[in-house]
Amino acid sequence: MKFVYIIMGPFDPKIDRKAIGKNNNAEIIGVRNLDQAKEVSKSLIGLADVIELCGAFEESGAREIIDATDGKIPVGFVTHLDSQNDLFDELFS
Repeated sequence: MKFVYIIMGPFDPKIDRKAIGKNNNAEIIGVRNLDQAKEVSKSLIGLADVIELCGAFEESGAREIIDATDGKIPVGFVTHLDSQNDLFDELFS
């Protein structure tokens, strides 16, 4: 199984990517924005078995990735407990 985690920030997906695991079966890819994430996700059709998105994408971004990949790859996204909202707000504000 090939697992891909996409993280959003000041990244270039051509160089900001790293595969790990015995068969490079887990990969992290950095993208700058949702549009780049959609392009990267489309390129993973037939290669990746699942895509997980960082929390910056939220549900709306996950839905756009699902649409961009025509629902051909399962897409999940990271979330956190409401009790930690203040910590996340401080970190990402």
